[in-house]
Amino acid sequence: MKIKLVVIGKTDQGYLRDGIEDYHKRIPHYLPFEYQIIPDLKNTRKLSEEQQKEKEGELILDQLKAGDELILLDERGQTFRSAEFARFLEKKMLGGLKTLVFVIGGPYGFSDAVYQKAAGKVSLSKMTFSHQLIRLIFSEQLYRALTILKGEPYHHE
Repeated sequence: MKIKLVVIGKTDQGYLRDGIEDYHKRIPHYLPFEYQIIPDLKNTRKLSEEQQKEKEGELILDQLKAGDELILLDERGQTFRSAEFARFLEKKMLGGLKTLVFVIGGPYGFSDAVYQKAAGKVSLSKMTFSHQLIRLIFSEQLYRALTILKGEPYHHE
């Protein structure tokens, strides 16, 4: 199974970019991985929040191929302990899924069309984090889950 992480806009802070890149170098050791950055929308001053979500939603949905399963990183999603997230991924792998696509949306969240297409939502915390920080947190949790599945000593309960 391949995992694809789709995000809106580039990561501005260097320390976050460095951490993200570090985990993204490690993850392909376990499975195919793709990191897709959708450029920030231009000329958004004249757009309402809803219009921005719609435009970003179209760009997100354009990233999907037939058979991909879409999971949104969303504050209202299901929460997992790290080992539970590893089992969640394992079920997807054993189910024969070709590509699992996780998406971190823009500042206003997701459009209705994206929510309708999604197979599920995952929340990384009840706390609120910047969308850029979530990229690092998710990348670390993905790496952690993969090491759990391989029985490697990275994770401690």
